[in-house]
Amino acid sequence: MTSHTKLSPTHLILPIVKVVLGPLFLAQGSYVRRKALKLPESPGERRGMCGQGRPLRLLVTGDSAAAGADTQEEGLLGNILEGLVDTYEVEYRLIAKTGAKTRSTVKRLARLESVAYDVAVTSLGVNDVTSGRSVASWIDDQRRLINLLHEHYSVKQVLIFGLPPVSHFPLLPQPLRWYLGNQAHLFDHRLKQLTNELDCDYVALDVTKDQSLIATDGFHPGPKVYELWGQDVASRIKDRLD
Repeated sequence: MTSHTKLSPTHLILPIVKVVLGPLFLAQGSYVRRKALKLPESPGERRGMCGQGRPLRLLVTGDSAAAGADTQEEGLLGNILEGLVDTYEVEYRLIAKTGAKTRSTVKRLARLESVAYDVAVTSLGVNDVTSGRSVASWIDDQRRLINLLHEHYSVKQVLIFGLPPVSHFPLLPQPLRWYLGNQAHLFDHRLKQLTNELDCDYVALDVTKDQSLIATDGFHPGPKVYELWGQDVASRIKDRLD
């Protein structure tokens, strides 16, 4: 588990800043939505079986970080599988959608048939931050998601992606970048606490502080990021199962 980092006093004034600079944030947000690429849903199989060895059932769910890449092989799922197929026969499924929020993902997963998975990987939160959701409501949604994975899908190991360092995203203009960066940091801090409480694996996304690894739109992860994420997740799965 990752140790907690202290929150700065800045987070105490964020609600005031939101009220004072609200009109500016709305204008800047509209600009960002026009400029940011809406990643297409990656072509390729979203469910199947590959590899050889011990059987492993894997579920990956989330937003564009899970769904968006040129191909599934180059995205999060493909890079996780790359690190597992030499040891496991992996039956996998990807349930992810560009623009997805945590609450909508919980509703979607709850409607599907109850299937047992050994491991689940989730990548959610940025769209909740940018849509103005409160951290308390979002943490409630994350708790429901984790409980659903344990109870409805019988998942033994849940790996939760943290929030990326939004304050390093080149596309975002100031002061919107400062505000959303601090909000994302607050969400991430509370998520670490929740993963400790519910015995999940928290996966930090600090790698995207290196702006050269961000996609050309200045907002989404680039190919190298997916590779590093996939290696990290595969290593954690192997460590737990071995």
